[in-house]
Amino acid sequence: MDVNILVGGAAGQGMDTVMNLLGKALVREGYSIIYTKDYMSRVRGGHNFSRLRISSETPWTNVETVDIIVALNEETFILHNSDLSPSGRIIFDPELFDLPEDEDRGVPVKLRSLAEEAGGAIMANTVAVGALLVLIGLETATVEKLLTETFTGKEDVAEQNIKALKAGFKSAERYCSTCFTLPPKKEERKKLFIDGNQVLGMAALASGCRFLSAYPMTPSTGIMNYLAEKSVQYPVVVEQAEDEIAAVNMAMGASYAGVRALTCTSGGGFSLMVEGLSLAGMTETPLVVIVAMRPGPATGLPTRTEQGDLEFVIHAGHGEFPRAVLSATSHEDAFYRLNKAFELADRYQTPVIFLSDQHFADTHRAVDPFDFNRLSYNRSIAGEGEIEKPYKRYRLTENGISPRVIPGQLEGETVLVDSDEHDENGNIIEDAETRRLMADKRMRKMVLLAEDMDEPDLYGDPQPELLLLGWGSTYGVLREVVDTLSARGKKTAMLQFTDLWPLPQKRIKNLFPQVEKVLSVENNITGQLASLIYRETGLAVDGKIVKYDGRPFLPREIVKEVDKYVQG
Repeated sequence: MDVNILVGGAAGQGMDTVMNLLGKALVREGYSIIYTKDYMSRVRGGHNFSRLRISSETPWTNVETVDIIVALNEETFILHNSDLSPSGRIIFDPELFDLPEDEDRGVPVKLRSLAEEAGGAIMANTVAVGALLVLIGLETATVEKLLTETFTGKEDVAEQNIKALKAGFKSAERYCSTCFTLPPKKEERKKLFIDGNQVLGMAALASGCRFLSAYPMTPSTGIMNYLAEKSVQYPVVVEQAEDEIAAVNMAMGASYAGVRALTCTSGGGFSLMVEGLSLAGMTETPLVVIVAMRPGPATGLPTRTEQGDLEFVIHAGHGEFPRAVLSATSHEDAFYRLNKAFELADRYQTPVIFLSDQHFADTHRAVDPFDFNRLSYNRSIAGEGEIEKPYKRYRLTENGISPRVIPGQLEGETVLVDSDEHDENGNIIEDAETRRLMADKRMRKMVLLAEDMDEPDLYGDPQPELLLLGWGSTYGVLREVVDTLSARGKKTAMLQFTDLWPLPQKRIKNLFPQVEKVLSVENNITGQLASLIYRETGLAVDGKIVKYDGRPFLPREIVKEVDKYVQG
């Protein structure tokens, strides 16, 4: 039996502290978890909350029903008590608000007063962690160790937090000791407790990325923060540019000079990068851009999630040039797929756009350590013996890929690059024939790129009656939905796209004719993947399940919509 926890309050009350401490402790104890955040775009006030699900195996998604609510203010109780299970519990501060007289599930803990007694009101969240530990039957030792590690060099602060932790534990113990039995642990094995942005930062570093330039933009900023922190230990340069225009051009300059480079942004920032993207297309410069999506247009909902930029990134840029578009699904897949993005960019000397979103970026999961031996590092830079002299940067080739060397690599040879249309040498041209030859050369790379695209991942019944289509971060919730519908006797499967452009087509062309009903499930208003499939293949879905309020899908929502289509 899984245990589900919701912690809510106003921005500044420390929900992240509660969940990070509890999450790390659970992972160290051998449990598997997923933790997601729902937060407003403000420093103080408003309503923020986080969900944490504890299981024997790492969950793929959170669910609607909650077993424990930690209400750091009254608004949290009002908004979320309807999600609480009949046997659930509510940890609250009776000095801040009272529960209704008919509500008997309360666990009153004087969070603020106990924190002040320990050394300061700021530690009210640590008191809450202590109370949570009691309810799920864990002792405080692991969290005490974490607090000591967190406040290394600040022993007095660590001691105060440990005192606050124990006070919360003792207070809650009077009302509800081991109210919930945690699921059985699997065999002891170390796991990473990591969010999506950290996964992508780690993948970039492990893939040989040695330069990142970016301008902070939610929800991509965590990637830059991760690499900036690691730049103390590893040879990676992180530059916070003055804007996204500078960021993309810095990344291209680094790539031209021979360094694996990356920039990251969200939709609004990517809009500013589009001219630079076209420059990479014309100069055939490898470039990886992570676009972490959030709702638009304009500033939209800056701390929420959406899958609204698929069509944009496929068509972004003036003129026609090759590019690949990949996406982040699970934490495990994203680690290796970003490595693939770097490999494709180098191999085909072209931009590769990697789509993430706020839900993926901010979701923590407990995952097995990644296998670094699965990563590739092929720079696709031509050696001395592979170069036909005189060197021509844009030599016409059968597959469209010209030999690439780094400026200064070949003695006596010049690497000439130009943003104007050019000939094989890189000199500016105006004649029609050369223009046609160079445009054809660049676009021939799309044929090979298409062969490198992975077919979508099929999960569920191999001969389904119902097929759910998804892409990116809906992977986890769709797995849960497939399991739920299959348990009800419906032959169900999901087809999850990880590589999106050029669109892989073999599996959908094979499956669509065999399935009674095909439904697309997307976090956007128009069903952009379904539209892309129809445009490229002529295959139409039977219905679209869409959500575009800035929140990720929860399993029950999809099941409810599926039932309407199936029964209708």
